[in-house]
This record gives sequence, structure tokens and C-alpha cells, in this order.
Amino acid sequence: MTASIRLPGRAAPVAVPAPSWPAGYPVPRSRRVYAAPHVAAFPDGSIDWQSTLAFRDHLWAHGFGVAEAMDTAQRGMGLYWDQAKDLIRYSAERAGDARRTGGAGHTGGTGGTERRGGLIACGAGTDQLPAGEAHTLTAIARAYDEQLELVQSSGARVILMASRAMAASARSGGDYLDIYGYLLKQADQPVILHWLGEAFDPQLRGYWGSTDFDAAADTVIELISRSDGKVDGIKLSVLDAGREIALRRRLPSGVRLYTGDDFNYAELIRGGPDGHSDALLGAFAAIAAPAAAALQALDAGHVARYDAIIGPTVPLSRAIFETPTASYKAGIAFLAWLNGFQPHFAMLAGFQHRRPAAHLIRVFELAAAAGALLEPGLAVERMTRYLAEQSPR
Repeated sequence: MTASIRLPGRAAPVAVPAPSWPAGYPVPRSRRVYAAPHVAAFPDGSIDWQSTLAFRDHLWAHGFGVAEAMDTAQRGMGLYWDQAKDLIRYSAERAGDARRTGGAGHTGGTGGTERRGGLIACGAGTDQLPAGEAHTLTAIARAYDEQLELVQSSGARVILMASRAMAASARSGGDYLDIYGYLLKQADQPVILHWLGEAFDPQLRGYWGSTDFDAAADTVIELISRSDGKVDGIKLSVLDAGREIALRRRLPSGVRLYTGDDFNYAELIRGGPDGHSDALLGAFAAIAAPAAAALQALDAGHVARYDAIIGPTVPLSRAIFETPTASYKAGIAFLAWLNGFQPHFAMLAGFQHRRPAAHLIRVFELAAAAGALLEPGLAVERMTRYLAEQSPR
């Protein structure tokens, strides 16, 4: 049933149609896709573990792998290493349960029994090192090593996260080759590299040893060529489709380009004669149901249907990730709350306040158009409550 709501500044009520997405989808065959989820919190800022882990069930049920403890989870921006260790352990255990049950799952915002795949990869970085201090490359390697060991011991795959300490301390591409080369030797299975552009984190400017994209890409390609098969792929988040395609063309056969481009993912995943990108996206946490339907259409070779489903999600994602891009996490949590996946619109360190009401109103409107509001009545009730809280008293 379609619901409607009057939003500030809109001349007419905004319709919120009931989407027809099933409660779950199989794991896509033609693309490998990870969603990077957020962490739900209580109003006092503590972690709501029940809601946080149940949201991972929702993603597995829709065929996505979970990219855990990444920037979407506020890594280094509210979620610190002691908490991240617990998140990695709990999520990896939950993923194991999902693989063993093979289908008995959590009932999420859409209702029904969900199917869960259980694929999980977790971020290993250096955020246990004190911020704002100089660190030697040896200390950085040891910090990475500690986190890599924790992720591997949990049974999850490894994502070698971009490190603020590395960006501050490395003096050349050779430093990256040395540190990452050492880490790859410690890995017990192929890892995902992580290239996060400065739009997402200004402290990562000049990663891979250069502010010039092509020069930095040269270092990445050299690292992969030396890796002896220890690199599964690289997640690239620079919000530039042309640069992503250029890097993708240079990757050795069998190494995946996981798009992290929350502006241009639709065309990059669809691809063309020269190939396609796989995906590791924060946006998928906001649009899991329509994205899963689109990927199923792509599996079936129905490209026009893929375009028709995924297309309306792009304006939503571009709004969520608009500048300042690092604040996108608030939009992810807002939609999770509207969809009933957590009882409060609350985030670690009060991060929900990083986006103003006008922004979130637009996110609501675009989510309705994209079929990303799974229970219209609930979404309208919660949005009405949110608007009332923003009104002057």
C-alpha cells in the first residue's frame, strides 16, 4: 500500500510506494559484491549490538558479502580498535552461523525468512596507533600485523585498509611496496587492497606515494605484480569512473576491481566490452533490496531491467555521498532507522548530527523514488516523528 507524507518545502505530498522486492535474493553469479554496513547505536552512544548484527543478516539475505569494520562503520571516526575487534569477531561468528544454516535467517524490515550467504571480509588497518603522532614504518607494519592476525583468526577474509599513519609517514611508493609486500607474505589467502580517495578521508591524500593518480596506480600495479597471487582485488573509491576504468584495464587477469564509486557504480558494475567492476560499496547498505533485484536481472542477462531498477538508486546515493563526503554514514544509518532495522536514529560519537535536516529530508524523498523504503507506513511514521523533533518549540 502506498503511503504519503508532506515534507517541508514541497508543494504536494510525497508518495511512498510499497516496493515489490522479495525478502531475500541469491548470491549474484556474475559479479562479486560486498556491502559495507554501519554500526547502530543507542542514544547514549553505546553500540546496539543486536541491531548492528541483524543488519548484517539483512545484507547476507540479499546476496551481499559483508565488508566489516570499514569506514562506513565509522572506523577511526567513532569506532576504534577495541570496539572494532569485537565487531569483527561477532560478525565473523554470525557469518559462520549463516553459512551453516544455509537459509534460516533474521526477519528484517521487509518481513519473511531471509536467505544468508555469509561471505565476510574485514578491515585490517593501523588505527590502534595514537592519532596525531609520527610513527615509524616498523611500528606501522606491526600494527597492521596485529589486525591482520585478528581478522584471519576470526575466519574472515582480509581487506588491507588504507592507513592514515602510512599516509603521514611514507615518503615514496617504495615504502608502500615494502610494507604491503611484507603484509602479503603474512596473509593466508588473497586479500583486498583498499584505495580510499581524499574525498572520503582528507588524511589519505597522496596514498600509494603520490598525489598523481597515474603514478600512484603504477605503485599499485607493481605491488600486485609482485604479490604471487596474494591479491584478490582492489577496492577503489576516488569517485572518477574514467580513472577506475583505466586502472581496471591495467590489472592482471583474475584480479578484481571492486568499485567503491558511490556516484557511478551503476555503469561500472554493468560494464561493457572491456569488462566490468565488481563492487564494495557503502551505498549497498542503503539500497540492498533494489540493488539485489538489479543484480539478479544482470545475472539473467536482462540489462535493460538492470538499468531500470538500479537507475533510480543513483540520485539517492549521490545525495547521501555529497560533500562533505565523509558524512555519508549519517544517511546510511537514517535509512536503516526508517526501514526498522534499528530502534533509534543514533550513531557512535553523535555522528547522526553531521547532516542537517534539509539533507535528510531529500534523502527520504529520493529513497521513496528508488524503492528503498521497504515498509512505507513505518517510514512515514518515523519521518513524521523526525520532522516533529526538528520543529522549533
